[in-house]
Amino acid sequence: MAAELRLSLSLLLRKLRLVQPAGELTVGEMAALVRLERGGPATAAALAKQEAISPQSMGATLGGLEERGLIERRPDPDDGRRVILSLAAAGREALRERRNARSEQLARALADSFSDAERACLKAAAPLLERLAHSI
Repeated sequence: MAAELRLSLSLLLRKLRLVQPAGELTVGEMAALVRLERGGPATAAALAKQEAISPQSMGATLGGLEERGLIERRPDPDDGRRVILSLAAAGREALRERRNARSEQLARALADSFSDAERACLKAAAPLLERLAHSI
C-alpha cells in the first residue's frame, strides 16, 4: 500500500506542477517567493543557503523577481551594508494565482472524471493523507 500511495501521489504532484498560469514563474523563482512568504523578510544570502544554491544564482533569481515587482528590497536597519528582501503585494498575488490554477485544474478533473461516490471517497481520504504527511 505504501508503494502504491507513493506512486499515485507522485504522479498527481507531477501533473499539478505542470499547470502554468500566464507569466509563469520558474521553479527557482517560486521557491524564493514561497520562502519569503513563509519565512518573512530575509537576505539574499539566507535565501541562497536555504535553497542550497550559490549566492550568484539566487541573485539572478531575485533580480528577475524585483524587475517584475514581485519582491521589494530595503536596507537592513541594523546593518546598512545588507539588503532585506520581502514579498511584494504582486508576489503574493502571483503565488495565489498559481495555487488557484492548480486547484481549478484539480476541481475540473474531479468533476469530469469521477462519480459522486468517488469524490466522496477522495474527500474522506484527504484528512487521512494530510495526517500521513505530518507523521512522516
